[in-house]
Amino acid sequence: MPALAPPPPGPAPPSADPTESRPQGRRRIAPCTGIAFELKRGERLRVIDPGGRQVSDLLCYPADDVREFLSCGRTFDYEETLLLTTGNFLWSNRSNKLMKIVADTCGRHDFLLTPCSPEMYRILYGLDDHPSCFANLAERLGPYGIEPDAIPGTFNCFMNVQFQPSGKISVETPLSEPGDAVEFEALVDLIVGLTACPSETTNGGSVGPIDFEITRPA
Repeated sequence: MPALAPPPPGPAPPSADPTESRPQGRRRIAPCTGIAFELKRGERLRVIDPGGRQVSDLLCYPADDVREFLSCGRTFDYEETLLLTTGNFLWSNRSNKLMKIVADTCGRHDFLLTPCSPEMYRILYGLDDHPSCFANLAERLGPYGIEPDAIPGTFNCFMNVQFQPSGKISVETPLSEPGDAVEFEALVDLIVGLTACPSETTNGGSVGPIDFEITRPA
């Protein structure tokens, strides 16, 4: 896998402003929150796990028609693998390439499970009013005209889902180490949603922040 430079030493990057449509420089998503922003064709989005073992749910829509969306089913069809990493493309429900994974230092992510939701916490854990990726995405994507029912499965950066020959799946502790990152190139103009997942189970017993950075290669 191509190596990415480790995160720079020093203080934490500035917190991401949820109202900022075009974030500049490295930004931090606080634990249990999310953000949405524009990503232009040719730009790269680097998603960084600053502390290790922290999942980030990623979702994207073409900016010119948000009825089109990231599709795990189409992606599995065309990439012919469940384990997506450097060199793989992320496809839409209309069979268009939306993103390419251009670098990945972790190598283990999930595209099977949907974002955690209030209903999931209630049904599986008996919890009410737990923060969730679904609620954070719905809130941040709403201003772009994306309704909650238009939120499909997400690409879950650093999430470690194991599957057995029997078909049984389990969510294990992420394999990401501090500073691990996965980098995506936008193949069209996109609206992107990104979270710092609030599920203690998914993140090995605790939750932390997620950093991200948008760049345009020369």
